[in-house]
This record gives sequence, structure tokens and C-alpha cells, in this order.
Amino acid sequence: MSGYRRRGAPHETGVEPEFRGDLALADQRHVRSRWSLPVFASLVSMAFVGVAAIPSPSTAQAEVEAPAAQGPVQSVTADGERIAPARETGYTVTEPPKATAPASGIPDPGTAQAIAYELVLARGWSPGEYDCLVALWTRESHWNVYAENPHSGAYGIPQALPGDKMASVGADWRTNPKTQIVWGLGYIAGRYETPCGAWAHSERKGWY
Repeated sequence: MSGYRRRGAPHETGVEPEFRGDLALADQRHVRSRWSLPVFASLVSMAFVGVAAIPSPSTAQAEVEAPAAQGPVQSVTADGERIAPARETGYTVTEPPKATAPASGIPDPGTAQAIAYELVLARGWSPGEYDCLVALWTRESHWNVYAENPHSGAYGIPQALPGDKMASVGADWRTNPKTQIVWGLGYIAGRYETPCGAWAHSERKGWY
């Protein structure tokens, strides 16, 4: 024979036809069908979208740790000014620490400071509150009954503005230290609760 083999004819190697048939079937199993690639691409796309939709741990934790606020919104005031509550600002509102003043000791009898000391204790305030009062009114008037601010018109030991506000306590408000002190303590209690509260404001703002 010339060695020419008809295309597609089995080579004379002793391989049985049945074995060659098995090889053909194996080749067919490895051939992809037309729809396998689009389906695979669709599954990959769906998996990517699903992973992207899962919230990150930090976001999920933030949603768990930040529940919706409950209850009515209440305003907080400090130094006569409104402070937005935590529901509006996202921050917790805390009061500034109250200042303390140097110890002033027991005042001499018959002085304006002695009158103030007795009235402070009568209100249930501590000697420490008296120390704050001494520091406050020393700054304001040096405890001078006749002290008058030429610019604002504030008058007396507590520097009432205007001075005639103290007439609500007594008609002798211009000359009587006790009248002025009683009015001044009432003003402090109504606006700052205690002398140390008023002193803290004066330390921050320079006035009370």
C-alpha cells in the first residue's frame, strides 16, 4: 500500500471501533452549548449585585446603635440662652462646671458682708456659696452701697440695672445694704440658682 489513509478512516493500529466511539463521546461532553456562557454571566452579575447590596458592618452597627429618639423635644437653657437639645444637634448637652472662689472667711460683724453671710446661710446655701458671692460682688462694686456705673447706670452692691429695681424690696434701696443684698440674692437665685452659678457666668462672660 502507498500509506495513504482515507480521511476519517480508522488507522490500522489495532484500536477497536468501540474504543474510538468512547473518545468521540468524551469530546462531545467538553463542547459548551450556546446558552451556557450567557447563563454563567447572568449568575455572576446577580451574585455581584447581591454582595453590593449587603450593608457594611459599620453602617449596620450605626443603625442598631442609633435608635430613633423618643419623647418630646425639650429645650435646654444656659445663661439665659436656648441651647438645642441632643435630638436636634446629635450631641449631649452638659452644664458647664460651676466655678469656685477663694475662701473669704467669717466677715466682721456689722459689715455688709456679714449681712450677706447670714442671708446666704438662711437660704440653705453653703459657706462656699458665700465665698462665690464675695468674689462676685467684689468684682462688681467692691461692696460699696453707693457704687454707680457711669455708663450703664447699674447701682449698689449687686449693681442692679436699673437701680430702682431694688425698690421692690424696700424704698431705702439707695442707702440700705441689706435691702440691696436681699434683692441681689433673689436675683441670683432666680437667674443662676446659686452665687457660684452667677460667679461661673461672670468668669466666662465678665458680667452676671
